[in-house]
Amino acid sequence: MALDEIKERISTTMQKITGKLSGESGSKLQGCSFSGAFANSLSAIKGKVSGRGAAGILAVIVIFYSALGIYWSIPPKPFSVKENAELLAEANGGEVVTGYTTTAALYRLADTLLTKRGGYIRNDIMPPGVFLDNMPNWELGVLIQVRDMARALRKDMSRSQSQSREDADLAIAEPQFNFDSKSWILPSSEKEYRRGIEKLESYMNRLPRKDDPAQFYARADNLTRWLADVETRLGSLSQRLSASVGKPRLNTDLAGDAAAQQSTSADDVVDVKTPWNKIDDVFYESRGTAYALIHLLKAVEVDFADVLEKKNATVSLRQIIRELEATQDTVWSPVILNGSGFGILANHSLVMANYISRANAAIIDLRRLLEQG
Repeated sequence: MALDEIKERISTTMQKITGKLSGESGSKLQGCSFSGAFANSLSAIKGKVSGRGAAGILAVIVIFYSALGIYWSIPPKPFSVKENAELLAEANGGEVVTGYTTTAALYRLADTLLTKRGGYIRNDIMPPGVFLDNMPNWELGVLIQVRDMARALRKDMSRSQSQSREDADLAIAEPQFNFDSKSWILPSSEKEYRRGIEKLESYMNRLPRKDDPAQFYARADNLTRWLADVETRLGSLSQRLSASVGKPRLNTDLAGDAAAQQSTSADDVVDVKTPWNKIDDVFYESRGTAYALIHLLKAVEVDFADVLEKKNATVSLRQIIRELEATQDTVWSPVILNGSGFGILANHSLVMANYISRANAAIIDLRRLLEQG
């Protein structure tokens, strides 16, 4: 074979190899283009899946916190004041003496604020507590009655007369319960209330003791002073509940005293209406107030039994308790309705105002009966 022929064959073979390689390279480039499109589609699918996953997680969180909020909003069940006093006395190695039942009921109510479902919610800054509305106002109603009874214990029921010395434990406990109800840190409301509960427990445990005794004086005048505080609380709640519909009211601030004066002048007719976003707040505050009063009045019936019997006032006290117990009936509506008077929709605030007003009127009569006999 000639040298020129050999060179020609080698050249032809090289051209074929080069062409093949070029073809394969092109197909590879086309494959890369296809792979890029596939990768983009896959990324889009992953984005959609991750978006749906995030929405699903968010939905689960919302459902969880909603269910937990509903659970926390269930108020604690009522308790027997007699059994409560007996259990506490047995646990502390004491006995139930005069004043023990009332103090034990107050102790239980204050402790319930911190140990019920969800604990103390009014000062929460995290979900679900921060989004709850009804239970924090229920807590406020109970807290106000705890404050009033703690004050009555300190200034009246634990002292024999105006010149007598106040109890050292109650002197600390009473101001602790008046701490800001919405403080969450430095210090928290729970910490201050817990200290008040501990001092109240110390006073309660000293009641049966012979050494370092505490005193509780079950007298008509002591009971009358506390009932006067209850009367003003219920009267205010009744007015706020009735103001849910908004009505013009005649100004009676200075009625009954021709020489009475006030710091600033006021119109003869005043429009009183509770803001729409505060209607349920007042309603649940009233329920909390009534819950606490039911237990305190039942305890008072035990400790002031002789005083009430002497004045023939026991049945009057029981009627007050019965009126307040009606405020604890189940609310079947998911929201507090605010119908106008005799309109189509119910007005839960007016129903509550009816029971509160009747209890308030009965307390006024009971207080007069205790004063006059």
